[in-house]
Amino acid sequence: MSKVIAAYQALVAAGELKADPEQAEAARRLDRLAAELEATPKRGSILWRTLGKKPEAPRGIYLWGGVGRGKSMLMDLFFHTLDIRRKRRVHFQEFMLEVHQRLGVERAKEKGDPVLPVAAAIAEETRLLAFDEMIVNNSPDAMILSRLFTELLARGVTVVTTSNRVPTDLYKDGLNREHFLPFIELIQTRLDVLALNGPVDYRRDRLGVQETWLVPNGPEATAQLSAAFFRLTDYPPEDRAHVPAEELAVQGGRTLHVPKSLKGVAVFAFKKLCGEARGAADYLAVARKFHTVILVGIPKLGPENRNEAARFVALIDALYEHKVKLLAAADAEPDQLYEKGDGRFEFDRTVSRLEEMRSEEYLAEGHGTSGR
Repeated sequence: MSKVIAAYQALVAAGELKADPEQAEAARRLDRLAAELEATPKRGSILWRTLGKKPEAPRGIYLWGGVGRGKSMLMDLFFHTLDIRRKRRVHFQEFMLEVHQRLGVERAKEKGDPVLPVAAAIAEETRLLAFDEMIVNNSPDAMILSRLFTELLARGVTVVTTSNRVPTDLYKDGLNREHFLPFIELIQTRLDVLALNGPVDYRRDRLGVQETWLVPNGPEATAQLSAAFFRLTDYPPEDRAHVPAEELAVQGGRTLHVPKSLKGVAVFAFKKLCGEARGAADYLAVARKFHTVILVGIPKLGPENRNEAARFVALIDALYEHKVKLLAAADAEPDQLYEKGDGRFEFDRTVSRLEEMRSEEYLAEGHGTSGR
């Protein structure tokens, strides 16, 4: 039995997953792709040289569906069991930030279309690009995607991506969308488009009846949020001392330390995220990368905390716009969190957003789905 299918069926047998025909079909397709990639002659091998040209890249996959339907889980099984060199998994928006930085370097050289050398460099670095959460929400990305991915596919790169949206809804109602339509056609003709919209929202199911805003800070709130983290990430609580951390890249060349980072879930202390000098770029990086943020130690704020309050407003704006789930421990309910101080009037919008973020409707939204 092949590796992806075996791993998937083991999860079903263990009761971690419920039988789902769409998931099973996606697992079979990912399994075939893994076999094709592993069977492709390695660069520089005798068979590679015998062919006299770069072998044709296996056909990629676009896996779309609602939040919590198992897209990331299947990507995990595929990527971690795939035995090839030059494979890369990256959040789509993080990848596009990197692409724009490379394009800037090439434009400075003033030597023709900068997309071509960027695509050539990426193709040399990797055979497989695995993207988490393809979403297009800005015009600069939309303008270059068709040219970039046409070149990547032509140069032998296989693309596998997850998305909350069917391809035809990407960049829906976006500015100058007509220039983006060739990219949609490219997806539909060069990748297998698979739907994953089974009846079970595993992410919401694992969150259960967990209250998302806990008052007050203290051992009880900490214990509840800790349990939620382990449910959402499938990480064994007995190994809590070894939860991975991460240095999150922030636009401008900086990094942000994430003390706990696993499977799209991040844990932060308010003091570190809003008590230190942070800006919109930090919060945007967090919102793009993580589908769920656990924030602990939110104090009751006053006039002396105006800077912290302003940063908190910016953080909530970024999380809200990207439909990030927020689980928090605070010393007050949202409407009593910041009662006096500069910007108190503007804080009412944050209170409104925090209340909406506790609703079932918000929790059912897919990460990033508000972007255009």
